[in-house]
Amino acid sequence: PSLMGRGLGHPLLPNDACVRHDLSLGGEERALIISGSNMSGKSTFLRTAGCNVVLALAGAPVRAKSMSLTPLAIAASIQINDSLLTGTSHCNAEIKRLRQIVELSQAGVTVLFLLDEILHGTNSHDRRIGASAVVKGLVERGALGLVTTHDLALAKLADEMAPAIANVHFQDHLEEGRMAFDYQMRRGVVEKSNALELMRAVGLDV
Repeated sequence: PSLMGRGLGHPLLPNDACVRHDLSLGGEERALIISGSNMSGKSTFLRTAGCNVVLALAGAPVRAKSMSLTPLAIAASIQINDSLLTGTSHCNAEIKRLRQIVELSQAGVTVLFLLDEILHGTNSHDRRIGASAVVKGLVERGALGLVTTHDLALAKLADEMAPAIANVHFQDHLEEGRMAFDYQMRRGVVEKSNALELMRAVGLDV
């Protein structure tokens, strides 16, 4: 199984707003763990990859310079909602979604999993163990995928499972005292965060 896209852009954004990326999954490298600061482009990158794969599988034009892929089943946990009506917490809803993704990977099809801020609704200890187990199991069953996280402990999974899993990141920088983003994906783990700067920018005393 493989997914290779060159110059991927988001289908819903105009050309002058697109920051294009290359993506290659398959062979030795099967999954990417994406770290990075808030608003730097992690979730948008997942949506860009997912939307283009959906278009390709439907036989429609993709937003890319070139793209090739083998048959894939897309499984995503990107926007999870809790519900007072059904008594479902955010964490419980996400766990159920992850179960569906795992079950799909066990059904004999190649899965492309897109996991945004995996298990961010629970404590750091359970998140680290649970997220690592889920991602590791998916990759071992032949799935391809992208995982975003603010928990840098999860990035250590790439050390354990290299070269099947690798770390990439997005980052920000300061321009005249304001945060700016280039939305470029880089290899390795992000080395800084911006949550405190964001809080200070809106007047919180931290």
